[in-house]
Amino acid sequence: MPGEANVAKAGLEGIVAAESRLSDVNGEEGKLIYAGYDIHDLAEHATYEEVVYLLWNGKLPTGAALAELKEQLNAEAGLPSPIQTLISSLPKNANPMDVLRTIVSALSFYDPDGPDNSEEANTRRAIRLTAKFPTIVTTFQRVRSGLPPVEPRKDLSVAGNFLFTLRGEEPDEIATRTMDVAFVLHADHELNASTFAARVTAATLSDMYSAIVSAIGTLRGPLHGGANEGVIKNLLEIGSVEGVEQWVLDAFARKKKIMGFGHRVYRKVDPRAIHLAEMSRKLGERIGETKWYEMSIKMQEVVLREKHLNANVDFFSASTYYTLGIPTDLFTPIFACSRISGWTAHVLEQFKNNRLIRPRAEYVGPRGLKYVPIEDRG
Repeated sequence: MPGEANVAKAGLEGIVAAESRLSDVNGEEGKLIYAGYDIHDLAEHATYEEVVYLLWNGKLPTGAALAELKEQLNAEAGLPSPIQTLISSLPKNANPMDVLRTIVSALSFYDPDGPDNSEEANTRRAIRLTAKFPTIVTTFQRVRSGLPPVEPRKDLSVAGNFLFTLRGEEPDEIATRTMDVAFVLHADHELNASTFAARVTAATLSDMYSAIVSAIGTLRGPLHGGANEGVIKNLLEIGSVEGVEQWVLDAFARKKKIMGFGHRVYRKVDPRAIHLAEMSRKLGERIGETKWYEMSIKMQEVVLREKHLNANVDFFSASTYYTLGIPTDLFTPIFACSRISGWTAHVLEQFKNNRLIRPRAEYVGPRGLKYVPIEDRG
């Protein structure tokens, strides 16, 4: 019999596959830290750019370092003209995550560092990718809506430019801060599925673009990145606070999974959900439409009572983004626009102390079979 350490576990649950200095998820206590800083502290006080710097450098930036990073990100936020042409040529009904995956792959052809896989070149790639992700998403949204793309502004933050290039008008302070906090909350989350995929690809010493494409493809799956789209579809289907309880009870009677609840690691409240719930409330009060927030709170109460499951980060991000007027199929790409900072940080970390990631599988099939000529097979 194999030792306990060699026992196969479905989904690699609980298996430690790497050491990292980037983030830590404490599921038993419901805590998340980035490079030593509690997520609550960062969500309250930090900007997304500060968090990007923290993940890439292991420390918070000085004023001068932050200004330099902002300048670098703003300088790289635009898209090469062939990429803009490619986006314009894609089917208007394409899934935005498929578009993001394809465009990131195509960007590798226009990388000024070419085949250079040094740490310096990959740091520059991290800056380019983090800067360009929001522009890719918003450019496709405008093109498919029959609107001209909007060039990012040099004086706006990453979050501000996302909203500006999406709407074509300068966002107000509340909307910008809401988007900024959402980016902070989604920036990294230890070895989640997409981050692990990126590290596996990087471990072969493939290029950063390939690693990030692997991450995007993994995030596309509804069990990882698509839950908040499912949440808002459910809320729209229910339509009112009064209808929430019966809808949830009926769903459980049909053994239907309700998106946005439970987490592989967290056993207590997902700390990110706390901040998104508050943002959802404030945004709803600001525009005089709190229905989606109230429905979310009611659903959270019923699910917790009936199944003892807490809401996760996807649950309240749904009503937050919907209240901001963001199309539902952009919810997962927004996740990617934030998580690119964490993905690139993990790729950089993998390259620094690389070993090919090659786990084993426990074989449970037959043994001792003998080859039978094809004419004798039944």
